[in-house]
Amino acid sequence: MKSTFLREMQERGYLNQCTDLDKLDSIVSKKSISAYIGFDCTANSLHVGSLLQIMILRLLQKHGHKPIVLLGGGTTLIGDPSGKDTTRKILKQKDIKKNITNIKKIFVKLLNFKSKTTKPVFVDNYTWLGKLNYIDFLRKIGSQFTLNKMLTFESVKSRLEREQSLSYMEFNYMILQAFDFYKLYEKEKCILQLGGSDQWGNIVSGVDLIRRIQKKDAFGLTSPLITLSSGAKMGKTEKGAVWLNEKLFSPYDYWQFWRNSDDKDVYRFLKFFTDIDVSTITKLEQTKDINELKITLANETTKILHGKVHSSRAEKIAADVFKFGKINENLPSKKIQRKDIETGMKLLELLVVNKIMSSKSEARRAINNKGVKINDLLVADENKTLNLSDFKDENLKISFGKKKHFLFKII
Repeated sequence: MKSTFLREMQERGYLNQCTDLDKLDSIVSKKSISAYIGFDCTANSLHVGSLLQIMILRLLQKHGHKPIVLLGGGTTLIGDPSGKDTTRKILKQKDIKKNITNIKKIFVKLLNFKSKTTKPVFVDNYTWLGKLNYIDFLRKIGSQFTLNKMLTFESVKSRLEREQSLSYMEFNYMILQAFDFYKLYEKEKCILQLGGSDQWGNIVSGVDLIRRIQKKDAFGLTSPLITLSSGAKMGKTEKGAVWLNEKLFSPYDYWQFWRNSDDKDVYRFLKFFTDIDVSTITKLEQTKDINELKITLANETTKILHGKVHSSRAEKIAADVFKFGKINENLPSKKIQRKDIETGMKLLELLVVNKIMSSKSEARRAINNKGVKINDLLVADENKTLNLSDFKDENLKISFGKKKHFLFKII
């Protein structure tokens, strides 16, 4: 690769497919470009499943190019059928606007807004999609698409092959995404769309649309879809989504998510989700203990999202709990009324009410399988009642397995 951006994309494993890699490389090696990634606004936060795309935008900035963050205020009203078995829940426009406001805050933390040349641009595609004249749109844009080709796209083909319904509304999504690229080419001189490999068909449609109408070159580039070594989807845990908003997923839990990575995932995650130089990662791979590497991964990923203070604090909490068996005040905490403890509270009830376990039967199984500890002492009796004497300085640590620890504080 001639361009440092595409070279590092390849080194980090970000590069999957490109519409014309040689030509794009030639252009990007000579001048600064604008490139965009679109994000649906179906929730009030993005989760770790979107993090690879954001890391690519960070890399784009690092090499002197301008990222455009498209927040789909218009397309979220329709719903992207890619990778979905059923139609997405249709959201109200006011809810989408709230989601956009919250999602923007994540990008403010993760991207660089100080440089004039690479400062990110936020766009909401409702700006143009909300004003479309249906007849004019069909004549100018719809005429550029054939059903024959649209039916070959994976997002459509897979649903039809499984005989699952695909609404006409969803069927239009790929045309709207292509139109987004066309508008950004027109308004922002954007020549590159980035996205996950599941977006390949939609991205190619935008490239073709610009070529047909503008008679100009545009490019599409995809990254691989990331799964855990277990085959599970990136960004999901048994507790739910790993949100990038600290109100939904605490910095400590975020740190623990990365610290608990499978051994097989650590090296590629260091390349994907940290700013550590690739050559340094290669050296670390040869010299460092895997558990030390996991701590490095957790520290660096948490530092990028939540800052150095939260990263260091999370590491200290983990060290106190796992190495020294201490009760750290900064553990994920829950409050409990003094009167409830004075009268005695069943452990099973505490575990279920505070959603540490989903049911009393699950809690019983965990206790009988020697999976629950109170202040690092194994619980043997499933009928145990908690009293004030179980608390140390009005704090009680409950551990479920090796990785889940909760601090209960009397109020």
